[in-house]
Amino acid sequence: QVPEEYVTKEIFDAVSVYIIPKPQLQRSILTVNVLGYKITGFPVRIDNTKYARNAYYFNLCFVCDAWARTVQYEPVVKKLSEYLMTMEQESGFLSNENKSESEKVRLSTMLKQILEDLNSHRMTTVIEGTTTMHLKVVKVASDPPHVSDHHVPLFIMDQNMYREQQWDLTTQQVLPYIDGFNHVAKIAAEADVENNLVKSCVQNLVYYGAVKLIPIFQYCNVYVATPELKHLAGGKKFQEECLLYVSKIEGNLPNLRDVFMMYCNMTHGTTLRDLCVRFNPQALRIDERKLVQFGLLHKLIRRVHKYPVYVEGNRHLSPTTPLQREFSGLASSDEICCSTGLSSQQLDEEIEYDPGVTVIWK
Repeated sequence: QVPEEYVTKEIFDAVSVYIIPKPQLQRSILTVNVLGYKITGFPVRIDNTKYARNAYYFNLCFVCDAWARTVQYEPVVKKLSEYLMTMEQESGFLSNENKSESEKVRLSTMLKQILEDLNSHRMTTVIEGTTTMHLKVVKVASDPPHVSDHHVPLFIMDQNMYREQQWDLTTQQVLPYIDGFNHVAKIAAEADVENNLVKSCVQNLVYYGAVKLIPIFQYCNVYVATPELKHLAGGKKFQEECLLYVSKIEGNLPNLRDVFMMYCNMTHGTTLRDLCVRFNPQALRIDERKLVQFGLLHKLIRRVHKYPVYVEGNRHLSPTTPLQREFSGLASSDEICCSTGLSSQQLDEEIEYDPGVTVIWK
């Protein structure tokens, strides 16, 4: 063990059946939670008549806190186990009992180096004789969200950071239309790329942290401030970043007071159009579209979506048209507009003229 006695005999006895498991579980990643520890291993069995029981068993394990996420260590555990297996088959690196004192400490020295390097730098290089092995802990991102027609991808990294050759052909064709305002269905139409391919492309970009998904921008939208808005009042660097982002004219920054005032006045029942009429952001050197983008990206504000519901009360109020069937309360107005091709204004008129429809804002 490195460090020595980190896992007590009592804990080892409790999990020994998983450390050296039955043959069906050999050569597979096993993770077990026990008594405050999470142990991830890759049990190996080497069959050979030279061993006392015609087989040699070992399991290299990483031990973490019980609450830790360990999936990113699994490829490292597997690669290191296979490396040790190869060394054992070639030279008896693990089982040879006739070792000199210097040879006996080789394994513990190697494991100590791996432990320290992975904890400090998330990578290490192991050199044993003429063999070199590189290990790196790669952060495993969570699954990206489902991408729908009404989602708007917005780059959160500089596109110039990436070379064109890094993207596949579909992504290269789609990238010019990702501007933070075009939704997926519009991008597919303008780029002349099949809709599902665009969704897969955008989902891939989200997975790698290149873009985030935000709602469609419209002046009839309603936004509300969140508790995160307090961070804009405290951080000088964050304030500068905000002013640079929302500035209407490059080099002529708006006043923080005006930006903060517009965010604070985003409340239920107040559309962005109402705010623009009240404050005239153009005169304040504020780009209201960028203001909304920045607020959504940093969760200073959130969009209040509109969900039409067709109320079933009696026979003549049951849904009879395809549009009425869309009013289930599960689809937002953005989703309905994208699926039906209606504009937001047309949808509002349909809702207003239909006595059987109720709108839920949430």
